[in-house]
Amino acid sequence: MLLKWFLLHWRFLFWLLPLSAIITTLGLNFYVKTVTSNHRYTNPTEVPTQRVAIVLGAGVYPDGTPSPMLSDRITAAVELYKLGRVQKLLMTGDNSSDDYDEVTVMQRYAVERGVPIEDITLDHAGFSTYESCYRAKEIFGIEQAVLVTQKFHLPRAVYTCRQLGVDAIALGTPDWESYRPQTIMYYNLREMISTLKALWEVHITRPLPTFLGPFEGIK
Repeated sequence: MLLKWFLLHWRFLFWLLPLSAIITTLGLNFYVKTVTSNHRYTNPTEVPTQRVAIVLGAGVYPDGTPSPMLSDRITAAVELYKLGRVQKLLMTGDNSSDDYDEVTVMQRYAVERGVPIEDITLDHAGFSTYESCYRAKEIFGIEQAVLVTQKFHLPRAVYTCRQLGVDAIALGTPDWESYRPQTIMYYNLREMISTLKALWEVHITRPLPTFLGPFEGIK
């Protein structure tokens, strides 16, 4: 009987399964956005004072300049520093090879804009949002921080850090206003999948970062 029902309704099931996956993805993304909504800001002057801003890495070019998204993040962090909203910057990103070093580029860019080098700490092994948040707590002893990244990235970043023990708020830099609609559409769609991965990591698997190492703290 069950087999007969399945044979009669297999087309319906064929469409139902993908639809369920889409609804689940949308629902979980909505949940993450909702529970982080009170921790996200877009105006630097409204960000509550914290000791540390965590600047999440992004691409750098072969000539040693930051990509537009990365430069926007650093510029926003520098503004927070100059406003007195933060005292220290943790630059976290990918330095997985000798010829690719996001964090040194980030440091140089911030120093050129007036941040003293002694107020900048580098995390060379922030290979993902999850690893950056994990290492911020375990390696650098950060329990409260302002995350700085694009607005589309904020909910996942805040949620991940808070689940890993960092009482995080966040400043979002412009995205739709600054980049081509096709670019931001791509990043938003990718972010939906990345959010599912983040939920799996923080609630189910809790993987260790690629590198841990000794406690370093913040200068």
